[in-house]
Amino acid sequence: MILITGATGFLGAELTQQLTSQGLRVRALKRETGKIPDLLKGNTNIEWFEADINDLATLEEAFEGVDQVYHCAAVVSFDPKDKARMIHVNIEGTSNVVNLCVEYAARLVHVSSVAALGEPKKGAEITEDDYWEYSPHVHTYAISKYESEMEVWRGISEGLDAVIVNPSVIIGANAGHQGSGALFKLVQDGLSFYTNGSTGLVDVSDVARSMILLMDSEQQAERFTISAANLSYKELFTTIARGFGMKAPTREAKPWMLGIAWRAASIASLFTGRSFGLTSDTAKSSTSYSYYSNSKIKNTIGIAFKPLEQSISEVCAALTKNNP
Repeated sequence: MILITGATGFLGAELTQQLTSQGLRVRALKRETGKIPDLLKGNTNIEWFEADINDLATLEEAFEGVDQVYHCAAVVSFDPKDKARMIHVNIEGTSNVVNLCVEYAARLVHVSSVAALGEPKKGAEITEDDYWEYSPHVHTYAISKYESEMEVWRGISEGLDAVIVNPSVIIGANAGHQGSGALFKLVQDGLSFYTNGSTGLVDVSDVARSMILLMDSEQQAERFTISAANLSYKELFTTIARGFGMKAPTREAKPWMLGIAWRAASIASLFTGRSFGLTSDTAKSSTSYSYYSNSKIKNTIGIAFKPLEQSISEVCAALTKNNP
């Protein structure tokens, strides 16, 4: 039996869909408050199991008869208010999953993030051999993903059969306006600024496909960066604008401007109770030049990534259809 944590999430739902489309039966975890995505409704190859990865008693019941586990569940946030929840879910929850995988001798594919690979390197690509080093400027999300990886490596030292994937920014139509979809919404709403920075991006379908191929491979105790290509934010926003048939952002947002903006957003949130999505961490990330190497995953499983321009065009088409 295949077990997927975080099956109602963006990546987890895509992974579940790909596995069940191959005729495989999947036990998919959902929390009590979780909603089944439209993508998976009516899928008879899914056994929905209500459990929380931080509730060890119910989680252990989900492991009965399981020999493969895809651990996708995580809190993704750059908001300081989510620090305690990220530590609780991303680190402690992963520890529970790892312990049960060891107990039940289940093979694990753990979803980490490029955030756990370390800080940008000037003029060089970040690879799987890079590791995060402590810095007071590193955001909590990066710390939580790094520490969750450490739980997996701890499990490997105890006999766990596992591999780790480190996706870059995952894009896809089913994200809607959440997560990476927020970038598309900014442009769709008429964003006129861009930042001088860069990042890696990858289509959600390629991340899920890579995970399945790695699960079925003989790879063990390895980590793999999953990223299609690197784009500057100016290139990214220009391509998104083209997909929406809109004018691309033309003005550069300087670091000092972002500094004022995130502080203003922080003050506003105190009065309104709303999160405006712009924090010191997101401002810092948007001006960092991060380049990720995908050589290892391509050489290992022979994957040909979907071109980012095609992925971006598909996302824009879906968002235009759903939000004309």
